[in-house]
Amino acid sequence: MSNTRIERDSMGELQVPVDALYGAQTQRAVDNFPVSGQRMPAQFIRALILAKAAAARANVELGQISAAQGKAIVDAAQGLLEGQFMEHFPVDIFQTGSGTSSNMNANEVIATLASRLLGETVNPNDHVNCGQSSNDIIPTSIHVSAALALHEQLLPALLHLVQVIERKAEEVHPFIKTGRTHLMDAMPVRLSQVLNGWAQQLKANIGHLQDLLPSLQALAQGGTAVGTGVNAHPRFAELFSQQLTQLTQVQFTPGKNLFALIGSQDTAVAVSGQLKTTAVSLMKIANDLRWMNSGPLAGLGEIELEGLQPGSSIMPGKVNPVIPEATAMVAAQVIGNDTVITIAGQSGNFELNVMLPIIAQNLLSSIALMSTASRLLADKAIATFKVNEARLKEALSRNPILVTALNPIIGYQKAAEIAKKAYQQGRPVIDVALEHTDLTRGELEILLDPEKLTAGGV
Repeated sequence: MSNTRIERDSMGELQVPVDALYGAQTQRAVDNFPVSGQRMPAQFIRALILAKAAAARANVELGQISAAQGKAIVDAAQGLLEGQFMEHFPVDIFQTGSGTSSNMNANEVIATLASRLLGETVNPNDHVNCGQSSNDIIPTSIHVSAALALHEQLLPALLHLVQVIERKAEEVHPFIKTGRTHLMDAMPVRLSQVLNGWAQQLKANIGHLQDLLPSLQALAQGGTAVGTGVNAHPRFAELFSQQLTQLTQVQFTPGKNLFALIGSQDTAVAVSGQLKTTAVSLMKIANDLRWMNSGPLAGLGEIELEGLQPGSSIMPGKVNPVIPEATAMVAAQVIGNDTVITIAGQSGNFELNVMLPIIAQNLLSSIALMSTASRLLADKAIATFKVNEARLKEALSRNPILVTALNPIIGYQKAAEIAKKAYQQGRPVIDVALEHTDLTRGELEILLDPEKLTAGGV
């Protein structure tokens, strides 16, 4: 019994697996692009299926396909979304640059299911793809999938991270530590000031991502082949966005200029750039945690991160900062993804960008990676670390840089001399200052009080 069937397209006949929902064009792509073994991201395919449902609804309203055909297409799309749809989408990421193979994959799968539901032929091109081109549906699906991923995953994850940091800042507010610039001892800071600095970095990133959402939610759909809208009803773009908004509960609109949205991927590049900036912030936070946790004996040892797993296959008892390390690697990957998207964004040759699949892959990968890493960093590192108060106080008491507070009274030069003596002699700065100034110990205790120094002023 044969395990294949014969399918036909404009180029002729082709053998397709007998149980496959897709047809000849998908099979050609499978045969032509055995490149990486990586399929297009599930979030992208989900957006593409949603777009097909929205297009069918719009085309029924516009009289471009029958109500029965439209219902069958919508029901087929809904059925896919409710199941394990990725098994029906085998096309490699590294395919034709327009993503035509993935578009036809969706058209063929939905047409097969819709034909079964309707009891008559629903054509992949004439019905499922009605009013569309790969050149507008793929850029649209990139925008839709990224917008949904930001709304559903990354923005909530970053907000959760901010909330955890701010709660931890309240908890550690009483603790004062030696500040560091150039990795060298500097003036004291509250641990809460450090954490609230992290929180503000992330809030700024959240704000910048939110600012990009209106552009991301403006769609290329309706431009068809080159942006002119040939073969699409004049109201198709408007009704498509309305239907997609109903399906997703996210506000989508037609783009102001469809030529720009098909010929370029500037919005995706901008979003990726902001994802890179967010990754840089996560890297800074992860590295601060690693430094403060370092030791515990030969490092700073200011905090103790939760021990999650043995840290060495040879050194018993060693425990490493695994969550910050994982976060740092995620950040590095996102930075790399942005480089790929930047290069791909330059491939808008005339009326079409021809690196769309890799833009979709890297953009969604960055969002997914940081969504997961942000929650892990919040729940398994920041929420659970303990403060080594004794280590903080020991370092503060021996920090000659506290002498900076005496500058307005004794001058920079005299203060520098006292700091150098304190370093050389390994003594607390208050003892050295008592010997080399006319200030009393009581006055010095007030002037050099680390708690007061964290509040600024003269």
